[in-house]
Amino acid sequence: MEAYLNLLAKDFDSRQKIITELINLEAILHLPKGTELYISDIHGEYDGFDHILRTCAGNVQEKINDCFNDSLSLKERQKLTVLIAYPDIVMAERTVFEVKDEAWYRQTIDQLLQLLIFVSSKYTRSKVRKLLPTQYAYVIEELIYSDKHLPDKENYFYTVLDYLIDLREGKQFIIALADSIRTLIIDHIHIIGDIYDRGTGADLVMDSLMENPEIDIQWGNHDILWMGAFFGSKECLLTLLRIAARYNYLFDIEKAYGLNLRPLFLFAEKAYDHNPLFQPKKDNKPRLKLSDNDLTLLEKVHQALSIIQFKLEGQLIKRRPEFNMADSNVLEHIDYEQLTITVKGKTYPLEQTCFQTIDPSDPLTLTPEEEQVVSSLLESFQHSVRLKEHITFLMDKGGMYLKYNGHLLFHGCIPMLESGEFMPLTINGKSYKGKGLLDFFDYHIRKSQQDPCISDDLSTDLIWYCWCGPISPLFGKDRMTTFERYFIKDKETHQEIENVYFKFRNQEEACLKILAEFGLTSSTSRIVNGHTPVKTLQGESPIRGNGLLFVIDGGLSKAYQPKTGIAGYSLLNNSYGFQIVTHQPFLGVPFMLEHLDDSSSLKKVIDQIDHRLLIEETTIGDELLRQKDQLLALLATYQKSLALDERFEI
Repeated sequence: MEAYLNLLAKDFDSRQKIITELINLEAILHLPKGTELYISDIHGEYDGFDHILRTCAGNVQEKINDCFNDSLSLKERQKLTVLIAYPDIVMAERTVFEVKDEAWYRQTIDQLLQLLIFVSSKYTRSKVRKLLPTQYAYVIEELIYSDKHLPDKENYFYTVLDYLIDLREGKQFIIALADSIRTLIIDHIHIIGDIYDRGTGADLVMDSLMENPEIDIQWGNHDILWMGAFFGSKECLLTLLRIAARYNYLFDIEKAYGLNLRPLFLFAEKAYDHNPLFQPKKDNKPRLKLSDNDLTLLEKVHQALSIIQFKLEGQLIKRRPEFNMADSNVLEHIDYEQLTITVKGKTYPLEQTCFQTIDPSDPLTLTPEEEQVVSSLLESFQHSVRLKEHITFLMDKGGMYLKYNGHLLFHGCIPMLESGEFMPLTINGKSYKGKGLLDFFDYHIRKSQQDPCISDDLSTDLIWYCWCGPISPLFGKDRMTTFERYFIKDKETHQEIENVYFKFRNQEEACLKILAEFGLTSSTSRIVNGHTPVKTLQGESPIRGNGLLFVIDGGLSKAYQPKTGIAGYSLLNNSYGFQIVTHQPFLGVPFMLEHLDDSSSLKKVIDQIDHRLLIEETTIGDELLRQKDQLLALLATYQKSLALDERFEI
């Protein structure tokens, strides 16, 4: 402790500096906590995700209503909402504001400054300064802290404002103000897993997240698929590429991450024929326009990736008998003469197969051409500079779970037994369950990161298990039936049985048990969960366990929307409690500009606390209180030194 105080003294080398910082910390601790936004299962749907961020899940409209009340008409408030959400687009066209003359600039900037003052009221001046755009920070501070009720200050305010407009800085200044307002409305963002796969814009989502300083990520099963691939798992790599081919965005990620897929394309073109079973999904529109030849190639590539994936997975299952997944080693259960397969003791015919690269006497061995393709793909994937930045960000900001402000955040499940006890995973004679199971996977994911050149070590294989293993906290089912869904018509074989956690989480007792397992025993603690789309069309609710658990995967991914009936949930938590936000499919920026309608979200208060929560009661508050105790200890040493000086001074 003494050594640490000596280090601290270098930054606070006088008694007055310590007192100033203590006063600052005490002031922050008694401010209301900021608003947190929780989003889950983005699945590459960049436009919908970006809209949620730009509108702050409906909070922009709400803040405008609170700030201006009846002083602006409904249409004026709607226009201001659209301007703040999409300032660069609105300023570049005339759909929302036909005329943008000096009077319009004067009025609009004045309104934005009023709103900025309103939304920054619960922050310290120093925090607001840090969040303002550097190029305009001084000007914005001068304007928002000028009291226009004083005649001299009013003249000063409008002189500065008019001169800014005269210098033709009005457009960029409005964009900067809009960005600042959005940043101040949402203080912290929680991503409850599954940024990647199915949609075409995961790379754009990652770029957007990296621009937000206050963010955390709880890894989803699709995220660890990409992490595992980057850390050397060939099984994870082939799986994510197969999903990209199936959902029609393989060419998009090739361009986004600078991947070299040419060896794969050449091999697939040579080895595979037309097979309608492997046509990419037509309802998922790629960012790149594809020709008929591209789609035909994608169909062949889809087959090649699938077969190589099944071979590699079979090899992994054989070298890891402790995973107890022999039933999933599908290629060794096939009768290649009869083209049948035995699943759980029952034999089924296989249809529209593409087994031409499989040796029936040795079905798991890759051909030399397949070996070359896999090696090339892995090298290209691991050498993508942009992908490295994204994976590093996922690791730095992410984890298997998070305890934050007394709440528990995780993507998938806490595997449980029918008895209600936590289900154990036994590896090398040691068992892990509950919180220990998530810590176990977190450790091995980070260990795999340390040496991505090794592709078959236990840690890297465990990442794949986390993707599809029967006791995985991110998968949550007894088995993955990808092969069966491709080649067996009988849907009985397609069934994937959910872990009983998904039944128990509807019960208050089970939710309390899970919270206690993670050391959370407060009556205000809640669980935030993603992973399983809430089927609102069937009457399902995102609120479970008598209000103790929120499931916020409502189907942001277009692939789920026919089942969910909506376009996802997000969750807000401000100093007054939780609000659930229901999102309707985003119809695009042009539609919003024309109709001035942000009806894509509907908010409902679901968990209101009996007092306004202050920062001192939060996770950040715990850290500030720790800093305060350290400064008080340092101040005591200064006081002691001063007393000695006074006592012995001659």
